[in-house]
Amino acid sequence: METEVVLVAGLADHDVAEEVWRASPGSVLVRHDLRDLAQGVVRRWVDGELTVLEPAHGCISCTLRLDLLPLLERLGGRVVVQLDPALEPEAVCFALREVDVRVDAVVTVIDAGTWLADATGEETLADRGLDAAEGDERTVAQVVVGQAEFADAIVLTGAGADPVLDAVLDRLNPRAPRLDRRALDVTALLAAIPDDARRGRFDDGFGALLHGQPLLEPAHGVAVVHFVERRPFHPMRLHEALDVLFDGVVRTRGRVWVASQPDAALWLESAGGGLNVGNLGPWLAAVDDWSGVPAERRAVASATWDPYYGDRSQELVVITASASVEEITAALRGALVTDEELALADELEFVDPFAEWHDEMEEL
Repeated sequence: METEVVLVAGLADHDVAEEVWRASPGSVLVRHDLRDLAQGVVRRWVDGELTVLEPAHGCISCTLRLDLLPLLERLGGRVVVQLDPALEPEAVCFALREVDVRVDAVVTVIDAGTWLADATGEETLADRGLDAAEGDERTVAQVVVGQAEFADAIVLTGAGADPVLDAVLDRLNPRAPRLDRRALDVTALLAAIPDDARRGRFDDGFGALLHGQPLLEPAHGVAVVHFVERRPFHPMRLHEALDVLFDGVVRTRGRVWVASQPDAALWLESAGGGLNVGNLGPWLAAVDDWSGVPAERRAVASATWDPYYGDRSQELVVITASASVEEITAALRGALVTDEELALADELEFVDPFAEWHDEMEEL
């Protein structure tokens, strides 16, 4: 029997997973506690029955692969999983690709009184005592923003209505229905999820960045910067310009290319004071055989193809809470190569901090 899963995520204290479980007769409730993972201990409850596990390797991926995935396959039917606060649902859904499990919905619980401060802060999970394993350097912002962004539905707890928070969520995840915990109707919330919601799916980084057609007009100090340019960034100037993305910014995500790596599409993603840079793979302009490339990506590349740049381009979406749109745009535009640098790009030897950064990421 295929397993149908509802994942409930969030840093806030809540009993929403139990509410979802009660609203699903015959379902099983699974909870994980990873607070002692670094000491080699994982606590897991299945319908209230506690099991203490001692994984051979104290890491999140091993816990998912060796415990949660086989457990879900074994249970079958409908399962409600309350994720440990430090877990991001996108990482869990990525792992679930390996098993016969279907994600019916991802529900994220947000504390309306603290979420915005968390989402724009620099505090790490370790500062809060929430780091899931030794060497976990993620920030609280990266976790709470990722949890909200990947949600199919959102439940708000804590303080009452906050127009600034609403404006941020309208731009971060515009299609996810939101309900106040005090008026939570689980059946209505799940029914309000759009038919084409993500439900655990993720793209390869080359898809549309403005998911769900978010509002682009500023509201309550919240704004969206959609930065699109063809020419490459100068790697050192881009590195210096990134400072504008850390103060008063909730989320930055998108594709960039730097003059020192003309064939590589880089993925840049930030939340609050946390930043990740990774390699998405080659631009199609550097690929001879497109047969293995998804049809949608081929179509977009062909429609926007430039005789000089091919499909290479910069595209970043920045959601601000208080930062200046003009300052962000000017800093990014100032990091682009000049005409002279572009003409000499093949001859210049650029210092590239992003190449070193990517190597470090691969070692973790």
